[in-house]
Amino acid sequence: MRYANMRLMVILTALAACSTSTGGQADRWHPSRWGAEDQRGAANRITPEKVLEAKTLITRGIVYQLGRLYEGGMPMFGTRHYSLRIPQVFKIPGANQATYHDEIVSAELGQVGTQFDGLGHIGIGDLFYNGNDRSDFAQPEGLTRLGIENVGPIVTRGVLIDVARYKGVQQLQPSYEITAADLKGALQRQGLDIRPGDVVLIHTGWGSLWMKDNARYLQSSPGIGVGAAQFLIDEEITVAGSDNWGVEVSPNPDSNLGAPVHQLLITRNGVYLHENLNTEELARDGVYEFAYIFTPLRLKGATGSPGNPIAVR
Repeated sequence: MRYANMRLMVILTALAACSTSTGGQADRWHPSRWGAEDQRGAANRITPEKVLEAKTLITRGIVYQLGRLYEGGMPMFGTRHYSLRIPQVFKIPGANQATYHDEIVSAELGQVGTQFDGLGHIGIGDLFYNGNDRSDFAQPEGLTRLGIENVGPIVTRGVLIDVARYKGVQQLQPSYEITAADLKGALQRQGLDIRPGDVVLIHTGWGSLWMKDNARYLQSSPGIGVGAAQFLIDEEITVAGSDNWGVEVSPNPDSNLGAPVHQLLITRNGVYLHENLNTEELARDGVYEFAYIFTPLRLKGATGSPGNPIAVR
């Protein structure tokens, strides 16, 4: 009965997060704590003090690349696509016969591969972060508000939570919902806490399927549920990331809900998501605390950003 009651509370919280009423949200999730005009959300937590804290974590000079290769055939959600073409060799006039190549890239650039979800990516009905109505800012040429160019560089303390190891497995089961208790238990085992402004990365082991079994990788995935997301929000993090394609559990245990964790983190609380990360080397080496560095591309009006985040210890 206790489990049933707890589960009911989580579902009710998720349903509140997924309210599609655009006529005045009863729980007043906007304007944000950073003001009605804010477009940066949790990136406001990246203070000079957080940058200096990250510097103290660099003691060995070892760099871990967390980004996946952008390449044809990589797993992509839905109908998204990616292609890179070298159209021809170009020649520069002159006796020295200089030649060069250019590339043409076609993709939903901010939403393929290792992707950083911005505040204009997902909404609740027509409302997005800070109560912005999509009819006012979503244009074919780009977002006029909440574009990824507003985020700025992120240099802060990073924490890896190895939930797979905490559970004693190499890879969590498909559609396993990571709970707040899982996160707290793994943190206790690792002897770490979460501090305001941190980036929290979650290792599920699911990333081992990348480019090896793409169909299984995309069919479902373990990930955090609404309760775990709320725990991270309460800890005042800046970014939540994972080695799966959506950070959150998929499909959601409640079949009536679609992407409620995205809505809770991004739309309601301005917390960014970093998806399709390569956390295997960090987990292998037991690196649970590090400097996290990522600068989203300044793509004006974009919903997200590609890139290669790094962890430095």
